[in-house]
Amino acid sequence: MKNILLLIALISFSTLFSQESETSRKTMGFYFNPSLHLGFKLNKEKEVPNNTQYITSEPPRKMMYGITAIGGYNFLPNFALGSGFRYSFIQDNYHLIYLMVQPKFIFDPGDRPFYIELNYGKQLNHSVVSDAEFWGGRLGMQVSYSKRLSQEGGIFLEAHKLGNSNPFFVGVSYGVTIFTNKNYTGYGEE
Repeated sequence: MKNILLLIALISFSTLFSQESETSRKTMGFYFNPSLHLGFKLNKEKEVPNNTQYITSEPPRKMMYGITAIGGYNFLPNFALGSGFRYSFIQDNYHLIYLMVQPKFIFDPGDRPFYIELNYGKQLNHSVVSDAEFWGGRLGMQVSYSKRLSQEGGIFLEAHKLGNSNPFFVGVSYGVTIFTNKNYTGYGEE
């Protein structure tokens, strides 16, 4: 019995006084993520002849760009949930403002995490099209820059519903993430 108690005491002291200790928490806490995006349309849509006197909407052009601002909370080490706004410019009079929901899956949290985001946006403003929405995803990587700041880059895929048109875009994005947990990255261990 004494040998078992001695063995348990040695194991508990060795884990207590070991050199390796995890000093950073694995969640960002609250975060804010502004990012820029640039996309190119992949699918080709049929040209409809304009034989009316009324203004009709044109199919979207080949390029789109915009800005996104997402705020959220990383409450599990590998999952965060955010919401925010996105402005997208597709062509003249297609100035679209979306309300977005964004679940984020984070792999290997810390200094260089890889992430997968799922995006859904519903149009808020009135434009040439009304009731537009999009579904998409983004794959990317964050690189820590300081205690509470990471820069990130990624590739996105998005399917839009713009009136009678359904363009599919692929593109790149770049942004920064500002978070509240200063111990999330290696810079916070000072």
